[in-house]
Amino acid sequence: MPYNIPLFRLNYNDDEKKAILDVIDSKWLSMGEKTSLLEQEFCKLLPSPYALAVTNCTAALHMAMILENIGLGDEVIVPSLTFVATANAVRYVGATPVFCDVSSIENLTISPDAVREAITEKTKAVIVMHYAGFGCDMQAIKAICGEYGVSIIEDACHGPFSMYKGEALGTIGTIGCFSFFSNKNISCGEGGLMTFKKEEDYNKAKLLRSHGMTTLSYERSKGHSTEYDVVDLGYNYRMDDLRSCLVLEQIKKISSDYEKRKNVRNLYISLLSHIKGIVIPFVDRTERVSNYIFPIVLKEHDRNAVRNYLQQKGIQTSIHYPAVHRFAVYSGSGAYLPVTEYVADNLITLPMYGDLSEEEIAYISNCLKEALAG
Repeated sequence: MPYNIPLFRLNYNDDEKKAILDVIDSKWLSMGEKTSLLEQEFCKLLPSPYALAVTNCTAALHMAMILENIGLGDEVIVPSLTFVATANAVRYVGATPVFCDVSSIENLTISPDAVREAITEKTKAVIVMHYAGFGCDMQAIKAICGEYGVSIIEDACHGPFSMYKGEALGTIGTIGCFSFFSNKNISCGEGGLMTFKKEEDYNKAKLLRSHGMTTLSYERSKGHSTEYDVVDLGYNYRMDDLRSCLVLEQIKKISSDYEKRKNVRNLYISLLSHIKGIVIPFVDRTERVSNYIFPIVLKEHDRNAVRNYLQQKGIQTSIHYPAVHRFAVYSGSGAYLPVTEYVADNLITLPMYGDLSEEEIAYISNCLKEALAG
């Protein structure tokens, strides 16, 4: 059925249309000038010393595993309350994902205590996922990983330009991975980006992104080189200029969009925080955040009944996420994650986007109260 209030609404206008037409008129569609400009903008705005645009966040996570020399026999600690790609990237290189619980139903990011308990002599890295754009406890996780000599990979797909203690998410660990999927804060359909602290990681990733080739077709088209060598076993993880130009337009809107989302979140909290039987995670956080989604956790109610009622009222909801360790492909993990499992069974994601009106938020909140009242 069509929803009167969707879960997400694309923040596009004529600027994105013009940007696409300009790229078409340039006669260069694949990776080129716009992609390079996108990387420069991310480096400047985060800031980060190095950034590399790629096909999607999954590709970024896969290359991060390779850059950290992770392979068969190694273990990588991951959250289970995440999209499955976070764990799949570990499997791609033959390593084993070790699933960790979240901190609490109020804090849906990976638990530092659980990370410490999960570390073994086989652990090579921890992948943190900044749920909804709220930073994990990076201070504690950095201390633990530093103690054991373990790398930190940031899955920052929920939080471009979100902050943790004055640092941008994706710039705190060794490598940061971002997503520009169609429902993300920065949207271009499919797309992603990596950030790096070390120049050698950046240079290696540039080779891996494009088949291990020493020069790119755009460079050769400009006469910078007529020959190339292939010096590594790489992939086709390139991002084209058609999508890069969309990301560039989206970046221009990000500050105003985040301010709108902040207002949406604050109004939700004021209307819902006193309702018995629900928890609003991260309610005490004040730093700049993307507010990618707005989750609530039910404590006393049937989630399916609540979601069905909201659907009947024309309100789209979702679940972020089913627990990854429960999927059939990971059924042998042996993970016991009681908080994650509770959240996965009781969380509802309500509509969140900058253009949600006060009237719509009030309508959603009233419908939710009605659903909870039975």
